[in-house]
Amino acid sequence: MALSVTGLNNLCLISIIELKFVRRNKTRIPPTRRMLCTKNVQVLNSDLGKNILNFVPPTSNPPYNAAAKGLVVVWDLFMQDWRAIPAESCELVKVFKMSTKKEQTEFWKYFDLVLGQMTSAQKKAFMKK
Repeated sequence: MALSVTGLNNLCLISIIELKFVRRNKTRIPPTRRMLCTKNVQVLNSDLGKNILNFVPPTSNPPYNAAAKGLVVVWDLFMQDWRAIPAESCELVKVFKMSTKKEQTEFWKYFDLVLGQMTSAQKKAFMKK
């Protein structure tokens, strides 16, 4: 399902999302990538966001208009860096709502029990699925 730039951006502002997308660089193997990402400043600027996700606020905007190119700039939870992803080729896998304290607590439990326990090889396999 194709997402609009605005729709994907708004979803990332209020949640953490798992998605799959087609890479813009067609020479990359595999041609698709799976990602957990967000733009939720409440999560990213929290102690857990800074210490566990290694969040670093951007120092500048990209040197191009990301939205005009159909891209949304997000924080990649696995790679722990900013990434520009093409909205039109995104397929939502899962949405972790982060609006309430309870939803945030549930996500961090999932993170501790599943994501935080993954080895580097398991993270690479996850991103290739």
